[in-house]
Amino acid sequence: MSNLMWYPGHEVLLDDIVRGENCTLFDSSGSRYVDLESGVWCTAIGHSHPAVLDALGEQWARLAHTGFSFGSRVVEDAAREVLDLLGMQGGRCVFLCSGGEAVEYGVRVAHMVVSRPLLMILADSYCGAYGSARRKDPNEWHVFDWRPCERCGRPAASCESCELWGGVPWERIGGFLLEPGSSGGLVRFPPNALVAAIARRLEETDGLLLVNEVTTGVGRTGKWFGFEHYGVRPDVVALGKGIGNGYPVSVAALGPRVVGRLGDRPVPYSQSHQNDAAGAAVVRAVLRTIREGGLVERAREMGELLRRGLDGVAARTGMVREVRSRGLMVAVELLGDEAGTLATRVHRELAGRGFVVARRPGTGVLRLDPALTVEREDLERFVATLEAVLEAER
Repeated sequence: MSNLMWYPGHEVLLDDIVRGENCTLFDSSGSRYVDLESGVWCTAIGHSHPAVLDALGEQWARLAHTGFSFGSRVVEDAAREVLDLLGMQGGRCVFLCSGGEAVEYGVRVAHMVVSRPLLMILADSYCGAYGSARRKDPNEWHVFDWRPCERCGRPAASCESCELWGGVPWERIGGFLLEPGSSGGLVRFPPNALVAAIARRLEETDGLLLVNEVTTGVGRTGKWFGFEHYGVRPDVVALGKGIGNGYPVSVAALGPRVVGRLGDRPVPYSQSHQNDAAGAAVVRAVLRTIREGGLVERAREMGELLRRGLDGVAARTGMVREVRSRGLMVAVELLGDEAGTLATRVHRELAGRGFVVARRPGTGVLRLDPALTVEREDLERFVATLEAVLEAER
């Protein structure tokens, strides 16, 4: 890989992968690896899924790319399906290329339609590699450190009496951007009471709730969307990664309340592949496959199976600090490995034994995001292999 600029903090363990099929990767010699990372958490229904290949091939043969002055019915149909699934009938969508781009689009719209200058975000949220949500400029954002809330256990009604709550400049907060679970890749889930209290305050002050579903959407957490675990109704939703199953497409969905406030004002954002027909066709194929295959429910079941297995490994080896999971979004944090040296060795050894997982750079965290179509046997083999690797490290 000498001609490439690679991901910072990540090492290349397998440099000759030539084919993928569901959760299986093959190199040029025919060696087999189980992909429990889904690429970069993207192949929600597995590599080379026939439905996606058919949809992409058929649409590409007709019309792949549109322009500033002409569109395609497939894009309108895909937008309607996304809005119906989100319960945002009467809203609008824009199809883009990356999850971070969808987040940024939603943030720009929010700043256009709210009168108060700040959006609130949780301190460990990752919302893209560029733009306002990455910079978190104090003139645009209030960053809330929710770590003391993680194990508070008090009901939502008590949040307003907390000194942390009192430090929020609510009179300047126009909205809240929620990332319901990834936490910069570490897989932590904000407390329901905290999210409920913030959502209630926004409702009282006519603020907006934006949700970044790039990593938590389309079944990943055992529900269609991560925000469903919190019982809230968002005004803006950003979708990416799994919505394209590896194809670079994302969606910024605006609810009817936002569309009404926006009116006829154009959003100052456009790019060459906005609302392309090929991406929209892929989105429709992914949603149809998940819905018809019952894959959201399957993700919940496979997630419970994996969690039980990992809890057993933790109990037997004594080398796991914590397992955090929701559906098929899982983090395994190793004990006494704050610098990540043990995680690095385990990561390499797992790859050598045929399993690809994610390693969060500079931490003792291994992350698993297998496709919703992952085979039970592959999960069981992984659990046994991880236990053997950890036992060898004791």
